[in-house]
This record gives sequence, C-alpha cells and structure tokens, in this order.
Amino acid sequence: MKTYRAEAAYAGLEAAATAGLRWDDFCREAAELLAQAIPFDSLCLGTSDPATNLLCGAVMHDLDQLTTDEFVAAEYGAADYNHFIDLARRPVGVSILAEATEGNPQLSRRYREFLTKGDIPHEMRSALRSGGRMWGVVTLYRTNGRSGFSPGEAAFMHRIEPVLARGLRRGLIVGDLQRAPRSSSTAVVILNAADQVVSATDAAEQRFQDLGGDLWSTLPVPVVSVLAAARGVTGQFVPEMQVRTQAGEWLTLHAARVRGPEGVTTDIAVTIAPAGPAEIIPLVVAAYGLTEREQNVVQAVLGGGSTAEIARRLHLSPYTVQDHLKSIFEKVGVSSRRELTSRVFLDHYVGRFGQSPTATGWFAEG
Repeated sequence: MKTYRAEAAYAGLEAAATAGLRWDDFCREAAELLAQAIPFDSLCLGTSDPATNLLCGAVMHDLDQLTTDEFVAAEYGAADYNHFIDLARRPVGVSILAEATEGNPQLSRRYREFLTKGDIPHEMRSALRSGGRMWGVVTLYRTNGRSGFSPGEAAFMHRIEPVLARGLRRGLIVGDLQRAPRSSSTAVVILNAADQVVSATDAAEQRFQDLGGDLWSTLPVPVVSVLAAARGVTGQFVPEMQVRTQAGEWLTLHAARVRGPEGVTTDIAVTIAPAGPAEIIPLVVAAYGLTEREQNVVQAVLGGGSTAEIARRLHLSPYTVQDHLKSIFEKVGVSSRRELTSRVFLDHYVGRFGQSPTATGWFAEG
C-alpha cells in the first residue's frame, strides 16, 4: 500500500513518534494521521505493560458504541479471535476479523457480545511491538455500509507497527517528572462479582483518582485490566502490571481472588502500591529503546561501575563499553553518566521517595 496519502501519513507518524509527546497525546495525533492512510469510523489506541501485556490505558476516537471497560473486558476470559496477547506472538501482529473467522465474524465472542451492539461489522487489530515487547495495541472499526479492511491496509498497519510502538514507548517516560506523588500509601480494594467496589482502604480513593477513575463510580482502565484478567485466569497466576500516572508516579497493580471460610469467593482484591526500583528501572531503560547489551551496561553504570569494571563484568573491551555508552547517551538524550543516572533512576524513583540507590536493593549484584 504505497500511495501519496499513505507515505505522508507514515512520515507524520515518524515525526510524532520522536516529538516527545505524552502517550495519550501521541495517541490522538496518531489517530488523525492514521486516518489519512486507512479510513475508519472509530478507533481505540492505547498502551500495555510490556512485561505482562496487560492493557494500561486507552484513547477512544468516535467510539461511543463501546465503552473502555467493555473493550478491556473483551480481552480476557474465554478464548476468542485476535486477542492482542495472541497477535503479539505472531510474526505479523495484524489481523482482520473477517479474515481470521473466514468470513464468519459471528464465530467471535467479542463480535457477538460487543461489536454487534454498536453496529460495527468490520474490525482490524494490531499488537504494537518494539524490541520484542508489546508496548500498545490498536483497533480500527468500520460501521455498516462501509467495505471491510483490505490486505493492503493490513500490510500498511504492519509497516507502521514499530513506529506506533515507539511513540507509545517514549510517551511513557516523558512529561513532568518533578511533581511529587500525593501519597506513597498502598491501597487495597475489594470488588464483587458485578465489579462494584464493596470495600476499600483509606488510600484507595486517591489512588483511583491518580489513575483517572473514581472509587465509587468509575474504574480506571488499569484496574479494569487486572480485574478482568483475574476473573479470566486459573491457577496461581496473579495478574500484575506497572503503570505511570499522569503525575508521573509509577504504580504496581495486582489482582487476586478472595478466599472465605468455604474457599474461593467471587470477590477480587486489587492492590495498588508504589512501584519499586526493580520494577521501574528495567521498564524505563527498555522504553528508551536500548538493546539488551546496552541495558546491561546501564545497569552496571547505575551500580557505580567504572568502564574497566563494566568491561570485566560483561566480558567486553573498554573500547566496546565506551561505544555502548555513546549510543546510550544519544538514545537517552544525555551527555554524561551523571545525567544518565539522573534521567533513568533519580527522576523516576529517588526524586519521588527520597531513597538512595544503595537503599533500594535494585543494585544488589554489586
């Protein structure tokens, strides 16, 4: 699919991905640009936790027929066509629902339970991957009276997958890093079988607001995500994710079924806590698009290693370490080790909780 409009859209997306936009602003910009190449009636574009693939946040565009909660909930539970977690495992992470169901979308639970309510017969989805991780997802819709999505449009979506992923990835680490969090407390919320909050600790109301929701009326997208995943999984797996609030604070959410005297109940407990450095730092480093070797070098730098020490630890020559550092500085946008430590570690963790690197335990390897 190479047309003037498609190439112009691609160039615009490349520029937006490197413009330093916050992830939600990038989503809005990308939606407008994407429409130039692939006409659609509505869209959902959002972020996912690259460690667990759970959905963190979403921007809806002209999608009044489908709520964010419904969109997220449809990803979990019974098996279905084109789940994002399945698309993320494929060489080509793009799929048109009509093709996946061989022309019979009624086979899809999501189609029957959600899309038909909004008179949306046409759907195309893509897992947005970069560096082997899924950083976000996108779904395009067309309503009745429009033609379905074409293989050429799917091919263009595959082409821009890493561009969209890069914009989302960088969008997670930009913004106001200096605002202190309102609370460092852990919140626990109990939700019943109808996904209604039945009890909560004192910190829960503020935590829900931090995540863009309201404790007694609106579940934030990350809470919906871990909640739906907890209801859809069996065994000992506990859905967990890291998410960054609009104020720049990193939180860890996890959900688990609640037990009573007679065994497991239908209630789910969701815990929201400040994320620790062991959770934040690998994610932040990966978000800068560093290679695995570069990430190893950053970890050694943050641990205080000299060039010679890093070379010995990683079995590299000092010259190779210096080459890696030059590439790291360029990608992160710094010019020294001190600035690198500040950008990757101090801004995202120490500056918020007043802890020193030696107190966190992330550098335990020495």
